[in-house]
Amino acid sequence: MGRLFGTDGVRGLANRELTPELATKLGVSAGRVLGKIAMEKQNESERTRLRAIVANDSRVSGSFLTLAISAGLLSAGMNVNNIGVLPTPGVAYLSKRLNVDLGVMISASHNPMQDNGIKFFTADGFKLADSIEDEIEAHLEDIWERPIGRGVGRYREDYENSTELYTDYLVSSIAESRYSKPLAGLKIVVDTANGASSFVAPDALRKAGADVMVINASPDGYNINDNAGSTHPELLQSFTADSDADFGVGFDGDADRCIAVDANGEIIDGDKIIAILAREKKAAGTLKHDTAVVTVMANKGFVQYMEKIGIKTPMTQVGDRYVLEEMLRGGYNFGGEQSGHVINLDYATTGDGTLTALYIANAVAVSGKSLAELAKEIKRFPQYLINVPNVDKARTDDEVLQAEIAAAEAKMGEKGRVLLRASGTEPLVRVMVEAEDDVQAKEIAEHLAETVKQRISL
Repeated sequence: MGRLFGTDGVRGLANRELTPELATKLGVSAGRVLGKIAMEKQNESERTRLRAIVANDSRVSGSFLTLAISAGLLSAGMNVNNIGVLPTPGVAYLSKRLNVDLGVMISASHNPMQDNGIKFFTADGFKLADSIEDEIEAHLEDIWERPIGRGVGRYREDYENSTELYTDYLVSSIAESRYSKPLAGLKIVVDTANGASSFVAPDALRKAGADVMVINASPDGYNINDNAGSTHPELLQSFTADSDADFGVGFDGDADRCIAVDANGEIIDGDKIIAILAREKKAAGTLKHDTAVVTVMANKGFVQYMEKIGIKTPMTQVGDRYVLEEMLRGGYNFGGEQSGHVINLDYATTGDGTLTALYIANAVAVSGKSLAELAKEIKRFPQYLINVPNVDKARTDDEVLQAEIAAAEAKMGEKGRVLLRASGTEPLVRVMVEAEDDVQAKEIAEHLAETVKQRISL
């Protein structure tokens, strides 16, 4: 059996792989492991009861998983505050703001509704270290002496105050005071993917002064990410192009991602967003070491543009946690992924879609330029990404497959590249090809995707 924790917590098909029984065990083990760590840091006289906050996105399975993991934490002696439906970065922020010992988010991010996941955050708002996740996993099946009476935790619910604390903080990052309206005069379309940002993102943008038109903001438990949001931006594109909006933004189910579209409906992906915002930070003298950390998925045209304007782009493997690790290691304060995870470490400890949207809007407002004008200098190489499902992710080192990849790379030379990687959260392999020639990139991507199917299908 492989490691339970993946690149972004524990994920699986809700009620099949990710069951209430597993969630309860995770809560118990997390409470015990963190309790042990706290005891090691405190004197006997200083010890206080540990506290956790728990939130979820809008998918229907979030209810039973929230209650199940809360039950586990409570039985381990932790107090639990259920803060309701909130974006993942909201949990990260409030873990620190509310001075709790653990933040828990129930979400499968951009995955389909039937999936779900559990993410843990430290008291500083960062995701748990691998070593702590491993310890939690190692003690899942322990038989232990449970606390009784006053030893068990207390449960309460506090939705509205938590949401307001988070949105006010986001707005304060660009507003000089609670009365200023830095985005006044902008009209923005917001696609919340019927997810956790359905009320947070529109509220934050309106508080900052923008005129907001909202689509896909009627979560019913089943429609999260359903042909909506950052992974399905077609409606956002057409709605924005057909309106008089200045631009549009779209989030995924837990709002740690943000993509944008200009007034014509053209997509401004994570690469272009990173370039625009890094350029603004460099001009303001706030981009540490003139560096933006990105992943191997970053487009070659983006990398060339960043070199041209004097911004370094060290690369990590795919996953916002790896981007963050490199940022912390190198003392950098900005980075992200092509998918729309953007980490602005001056204000957030993880990717925050609403924060990103506010900064995109602020860049438009301050510059007096349209989003299309801000993005026009960033030329992308044609890039084709094909997801190949139902394959054995562990067999991507297949000799024939690797030979085909080598042949494709030799054919393109310095004018293109191939990236083959297994998804860390879904049962599929991604084939990505970049080339200066659009037709060549498409042909090679389709050929390699077919080779993947033939060689490593389940």
